[in-house]
Amino acid sequence: MERIIDKISFPSDWSRIKLSALGEIFKGKGISKSEILDKGIPCVRYGEIYTEYHYQFDSTISYISNESAKKSKEIKYGDVLFAGSGETPEDIGKAINYVSTKEAYSGGDIVIFRPKDTTDAPFLGYLLNSEYVNQQKFQVAQGHSVVHLYGKNIEELEVVLPSIDERVAIAEILSKWDELIEEQEKLIKAKEQQKKGLMQKLLTGELRFPGFYDAWVKSTLGEHTEIKTGKRDNQNKVSGGNYPFFVRSQTIERINSYSFDGEAILIPGEGKIGEIFHYINGKFDFHQRVYKISGFSEKLNGLFCKYFIQQHFKKEVAKHSVKATVDSLRLPTFIEMVIYLPELKEQLKIVSTLSFCDNEIEMLKEELERIKKQKKGLMQQLLTGNIRVKV
Repeated sequence: MERIIDKISFPSDWSRIKLSALGEIFKGKGISKSEILDKGIPCVRYGEIYTEYHYQFDSTISYISNESAKKSKEIKYGDVLFAGSGETPEDIGKAINYVSTKEAYSGGDIVIFRPKDTTDAPFLGYLLNSEYVNQQKFQVAQGHSVVHLYGKNIEELEVVLPSIDERVAIAEILSKWDELIEEQEKLIKAKEQQKKGLMQKLLTGELRFPGFYDAWVKSTLGEHTEIKTGKRDNQNKVSGGNYPFFVRSQTIERINSYSFDGEAILIPGEGKIGEIFHYINGKFDFHQRVYKISGFSEKLNGLFCKYFIQQHFKKEVAKHSVKATVDSLRLPTFIEMVIYLPELKEQLKIVSTLSFCDNEIEMLKEELERIKKQKKGLMQQLLTGNIRVKV
């Protein structure tokens, strides 16, 4: 099978080489979920490679005890950690580069590449996530429902290297883009925390707008809405379908049918209980284990209802369960949920304020995606020699 690397015209002064010639490859070990602590010795678990890290990292979000560390695999400065498992070949093998000298450990399902020379370690973190290297990972990934990448697959990866000085210069350029991405992500998190604090105050009546003094009226969700589940299943989704299809996840799928046209809130009845809330005003369809809240009374604004439920839902659900966690929701949970209604004008004031926060956060997220896309394009050009760096 022809590979992208064979189609690329690299600069003549660059060297093509197998990864196994540049260092050693071995597996991480141990570290179950139950061993994770809030503080202790830094560690990385394979799932975190996808969700928590960019291409380089110098600190971790997870920690283990000294006893757990003895059973695990220590990582060193310059090590590149590959995720050894994933749901699809396209996901498999994301690599992150450890750029700290602090003691840290790697869990299982991680393949570790340790370079002989760490002078250009940050460069390797970028190179091993390049498009032509990723394609090689996709082609050798094995499995169906869960896809695996093994050490022997990593050994056979081929890379094309410029001079050491150019490698260092390329890494410095790309690290500046990573810093920009991290700053944008921090700004988004700060705005989300601000909105969270504002919701807490506005949706409990702790903070009132001038001119509004009347007590909020206690009621139930069932008194002011219609609540139903859908009739569709995951197999009904259609790639590129005409209408949104709400399933049991944050991802909104597509479908070619619609069972409702109007304003509604969609909440999964199982899965990440109390974490996923969709709002729409238009045509859509929805899964048989997703609850549709619609038909809002003249005393309840639809968006106010969505914000209120987001703020209070987890606490309300806890009243209907004796367990620490809730596996699924039933219709009475929704119908009997207590809501407090200010007058409609105050609801609209609250909605306007929180919608402004949402729009601001969405704009920041769109800007983040633009930055990531620009960096990805530049990375491709730099790592194939289409753009050269003067050194």
